[in-house]
Amino acid sequence: MQHTDRKLNQMTCRKGNKYQGLTPKTHPWMASLMAQGNLLKELITMHGSPVNILHMDPFEENIAAYRKLFRSFNLKHKIYFARKANKCKSFVRQAIRSGIGIDTASERELAEALDLGMHGQDLVLTSAIKTRTQIELAIKNKVTIILDNVDECHLVNSIAREFNHRVDVGVRVSGFQVNGEKLYSRFGFDIDRVSPFILKNIGENKTYDRLDLTGLHFHLNGYSIEERIAALDQCLELAKQYKSAGYSIQFIDMGGGILVNYLQSREEWESFQLRLKESLMKKAPPVTFQNNGLGYRVLDGKITGSLDTYPYYNEIHGAAFLKKIIMSRGSHGKILADELKKENIQLRIEPGRSLIDQSGITVARVVHRKQDAVGDWLVGLEMNMSQMMSSSADFLLDPFIIYQNRATNQKNTAVYFTGAYCLERDLLLKRKIALPALPEIGDLVVFVNTAGYMMHFFETEAHRFALAKNLVASSRIITLTTNDFMIDDQASYHG
Repeated sequence: MQHTDRKLNQMTCRKGNKYQGLTPKTHPWMASLMAQGNLLKELITMHGSPVNILHMDPFEENIAAYRKLFRSFNLKHKIYFARKANKCKSFVRQAIRSGIGIDTASERELAEALDLGMHGQDLVLTSAIKTRTQIELAIKNKVTIILDNVDECHLVNSIAREFNHRVDVGVRVSGFQVNGEKLYSRFGFDIDRVSPFILKNIGENKTYDRLDLTGLHFHLNGYSIEERIAALDQCLELAKQYKSAGYSIQFIDMGGGILVNYLQSREEWESFQLRLKESLMKKAPPVTFQNNGLGYRVLDGKITGSLDTYPYYNEIHGAAFLKKIIMSRGSHGKILADELKKENIQLRIEPGRSLIDQSGITVARVVHRKQDAVGDWLVGLEMNMSQMMSSSADFLLDPFIIYQNRATNQKNTAVYFTGAYCLERDLLLKRKIALPALPEIGDLVVFVNTAGYMMHFFETEAHRFALAKNLVASSRIITLTTNDFMIDDQASYHG
């Protein structure tokens, strides 16, 4: 939606970078809340800065979009929310209400989901490191375990023997062939070695006799549709082989990495990258702090490298991304969706970012303004870089500024937002943001669409700073009061 400026009780909301920006897509609940500036100020006063605000409606809408796609193909399917994308319990509660599962990547994630009422059959354990205690918890609650290596097979099997249980497992596969090249991954069993291992060792009267192989799993780095088509196709061939050998293969789980589209405009996305390259070549003013190339660099007078950020603009995303994969033809010329149905195999997905797209914002308070030695304005916010940080080199969405009292005679000012850590690199955004006026102390900055991997993935309590409060809004979005928000740990309702 196109955000329009609105006023409420003299507080004014403006998007940064009116020109030459990266305009984010914003769900109606976000625009409505940003128009209620005094309410946001009250929430910051009550709960501290920054505060994360969540809304469950987009989560439910994204679930519905995936379900609609699966049902249109009449495919057996299971959706798991990748909990690592956001730590808030409200997403688990909403997942239970919506009838989807949870992908857990740690003992605590698994224990919380069980404590909140999710059944073990709706959980999957995919941890990169699986300890004895989390395996015991999974086995006791009949949670499917995705096996990554031989040591895990040995440990899971030995614990299952101790408990006199059988365990449903999936095997993670990697090393797929794509255009004649092998995809490297440090995770999983290499596809060229997995079959001899499984056929020799897993099953009754074999080394790992307590493991019931019920599925295959892959999770690819990056966001390539072509690689996912190849992986799904090659896993289907393995599934056929194992079924003919007597294994009850029920699912293929293709993990996550389903693209999100964060931005309104392809033109803005392409224009930004062009300006960034021009600034590195000294053909344009810097657009990032100290002319950071965000992955691009100059070598022998030419731009090299690639943008080391999430690909924020994507025309094919969400359910359309998944549709592109399952409608493709595999190596035998058959449509993958048809092959899944023919083999009676359930397709499982584990989206994180794409399931909570549009579900959260982060709001912080301005503490100070200063000019550095080269004349750039630095606006210090009451938050730190770990509270809005992922593995991406920068968060490439324009923020919104909520002014308490903006004088009409103030001039446009370009700023960098800095955080509270005693580190030179604590820049909340590396991009320079052009504002209609220099913010005042107490003004608010709103970063939108931060629920997926931005709020919590690298969050720390360094300097003994308190972790941000996570608030869940009721489903009403017009004329809210502070009573319409609950701290996440206390939230137990929807609407």
